[in-house]
Formats: sequence, C-alpha cells, structure tokens
Amino acid sequence: MSNSLTSPSGGVFQHFISTPLDTILTEHQSINPEDKVLALFHLCVAEVPAYRQFLEAWGVKPAEIGSFPAFRELPLMGKADYMQAYPLPERCLGGSLKGSDRVAVSSGSTGQPAFWPRSVSHELDVAVRFEQVFYDSFLAHERSTLAVVCFALGNWVGGLYTTSCCWHLARKGYPLMVATPGNNKAEIFRVVRELAPHFEQTVLLGYPPFIKDVIDAGAAEGIDWPIYKPKLVFAGEVFSEEWRSLMGQRIGSASPCFDSASLYGTADGGVLGNETPFSIAIRRWLAEHPEAARTLFGESRLPTLVQYDPTSRFFEMHEGTLVVSGENSVPLVRYHIADKGGVLSYDEMWTFLNGQGIHSVSQLGLNKDFEPRNLPFVFVFGRADFTVSYYGANIYPENVTVGLEQPEIMAWVTGKFVLETQKNEDGDTTLHIAVELLPDIAPDVSMVPVISASIQAQLLRLNSEFANYTPAERQLPRITLHSFADAEYFPVGVKHRYTRK
Repeated sequence: MSNSLTSPSGGVFQHFISTPLDTILTEHQSINPEDKVLALFHLCVAEVPAYRQFLEAWGVKPAEIGSFPAFRELPLMGKADYMQAYPLPERCLGGSLKGSDRVAVSSGSTGQPAFWPRSVSHELDVAVRFEQVFYDSFLAHERSTLAVVCFALGNWVGGLYTTSCCWHLARKGYPLMVATPGNNKAEIFRVVRELAPHFEQTVLLGYPPFIKDVIDAGAAEGIDWPIYKPKLVFAGEVFSEEWRSLMGQRIGSASPCFDSASLYGTADGGVLGNETPFSIAIRRWLAEHPEAARTLFGESRLPTLVQYDPTSRFFEMHEGTLVVSGENSVPLVRYHIADKGGVLSYDEMWTFLNGQGIHSVSQLGLNKDFEPRNLPFVFVFGRADFTVSYYGANIYPENVTVGLEQPEIMAWVTGKFVLETQKNEDGDTTLHIAVELLPDIAPDVSMVPVISASIQAQLLRLNSEFANYTPAERQLPRITLHSFADAEYFPVGVKHRYTRK
C-alpha cells in the first residue's frame, strides 16, 4: 500500500501487513486523488503500449495533458474500442503478462469471456475494502472469525478474489480462518456445523439470493443460525432494505448497520467500494423517506450506496453512468463501466442530510459516538446495458434467444421475450421470462416445460457464469406465455426491450 505507483510488490505487501487500517486511510487522506490519477495517466502512457495507440487514434498528445481539467477531456475507455481492440499483453503494464500472477474471467456484453490478469500487489487495494468491512463493521480484529466463502470457485472473479483478500487479512494478524466451500450448500452446512462452534462469529460471503438460500435451507436442516453470530457480505446484486431486515431476522441480527455489508465490484476493476455502517444507516433512512431518496438519486428506486477511496479507485460521471480509473495489471484510465449511478462527496452527503433535518449520526440510528469514515460515496443502480443479474451471473438476451430458436418452439413463438428477475411469495429470487406467442397460437400449458428446458439448456451451454453461480435448483426459468401484442409485455408501436429491471 505504498503511495508510489511503481513500488515493488514486496514493499507494498509489507506496508499493508504492518500498517493499521486507520493509518492506511489517514495516509490516503493526505494524497490529492486528482494528482494521483494524473500520475496514473502518465504511467500508462509510458508503460502500456495499447494505451499509447488508443490515444494516438484519438489524436491525443500526452505531453499536453498536464492538469486535471485536461485529464477530464481524455477519451473514455470502453470494452469494444479498447479492451476488445488490443491484445491482452499490450493492455498490461510493461506490455507483458510477466507482472501478473493470477487471472479472473468474466463474460463480456456478448457473453464472450474477458480475461483480467492482476498481481498480488494490485489485490491489496481491494483487501483494504474487505478490511474496512471486517474491522469497522464486524470487529474482526477483536473476535475470532470464521469466514465462509460462498461465491463460486474457479476462474470467476468472486470466489478466489474474496478468498485471497481474506487470506491477506489473516496474514495481517486478524484472528480469521477462511473456509472455501464455494456455492455448494451441503459443503457450506458441513463447514458451519463443524467449525462455527469454535469461533465467536461466522461471516458468510456470497451473492444475496444464494446467501438467502443458504440461510433458509440451513434453517430447514436444523442449523440454528443465531448461535453462530452470523455476519453477511454481499456482492453483485442491488437489494432492498426490507430484504436486509428479513435476512437480519433470520440470523438473529440486532444491528443491521453492522451485521452485513455489500461490496460494489467488477471483474475488470476489483472491489470499487464497500458499504459502511454510515452508508447503510443513510440508505435505511432513505428507504423510509422515498421522497428524499428521489431528491438525492433522481429515481424512485433505491440504488446500492457505498463509500470508496478515491486514491484507490477514482470515479467520474458521464451522462448518468460511472467512469472509473485505477491501477491494475490492466490499468483503467477513464474506463466506462456502463453502470448507471453517480458520485457524492462526503460533504455533499452531509449537506443533503442537513437539508433533510439530519444533523447527527444518532438521527440515523447509529450511536452518537460513532465516527464515520470521511470518504466519498458512489451509488449504483446496476448495469445500464441490457443484462439481468441473477445470482451474480449476467444473463444476456442473446442466450435466451438461442433457447427459443429451436424448430419446435419457433412454430409457437415470435421470438420476442422479456427477461427479468422476480421475487416469489417466500422472497426467493426467480428468473422469469415472458414469451410472446404467434398471432394464431393459443397458450397451452404443455409448451411451458419445453420452452423452459430449452432456455435452461442454452444458458448452461453458453453462459459459464449462470452454470457455475446459479444453484441447480434455481436454474430452470419460470416461463409465462402471452398472446401476440400483449399490452403488458409486448405493446404495439414502441421499441421492444428484452429486459426489465
């Protein structure tokens, strides 16, 4: 965690291990994030061949970029015009993969895999986000803690990245044991039954719908969750505060702002920000004051609200979506991540709260002596493209299309559909697909299992995230059949959207 962009990894790791969290964050407060992101730009000009070519294609002269206002005029990196346009080694620092010792894989906007190499030194910025959660929320520096990684294990970013960051905390001296059952519920239950009694608290880390499945199925199998003092770490999904309260009730939580935290992360950028007790308290207050939330966020729906370190990941806004810069093996310089959201400084948040009559943390339900971290906020509504997130997997309309394009099925359907996630009566997340029938075809219940099985088969074939993230019992989509030009899903005269948020 050295301030130098080019410190050897050994020195960076030693700094992380030997430096308390408070000191790390205080050090970062003394750094001007605008100066640091400008230095990152010049590092990339010197060290990243693809970025030099990218700037040349845009007619940018790097020597003229000497100030932050000039930095703000740089072209945005995108997946198509940068990440997919240049060979992977040329996008890395030094123009080579030699500096990287691990890799994560994600699916791009078409479902094609994208590879994101990184080094342990770049992983430590993300480990600080985990440390904030474990230290500030869970007091894991004082309590023996069992961390159970419930993300899918493999090349996907969630499981091994989370595991590695937790190992870094254990190396730093946290009384922490890391168990890695992945998204295998039977293994999770075995770990909890055998190991949790030996620890003061147990942390479950995973995608929100899957963690709910784990809690519900575990209770049905006789696991008494409250006795293990569970804490929950989420990533990959936006959820409601009502849902957080429901999960809190099921694990015996009395402190919703301290017993769970959500991470905002991407395969390309790592963990970009994390919920804090302060951000959760604000969000819970906003959930009870929808007009205030609409004033702050511009929409009636509630986004994920996290705090972030601008010296680690630097956010900007572009037409209502987020742009991020940060050092990785594949550095990001004004990278357009296509997430709809926005940025608020710490002072801007307090100005807003003051305008709503909130002048102390106690009015948000926190203890009056609680001291929030002086870090800015980023809010995220979710992907601004046409994907649907289900158990942390990006589900693409193209995958569903293939499932409908089977000869027997095409005799029934137009090919139009709407993909969405829904909550059932038990609060479980389901993948719902509304399918439009041809004008002369009447709905027939015998069509439903054929269509659902075909789509499931293609999702399993085409989408490795779906196959590995989604529990087997949740993989069969729920199909509803709708008459041609159905007013709710397929109105005539408007451009059709294949997803619904």
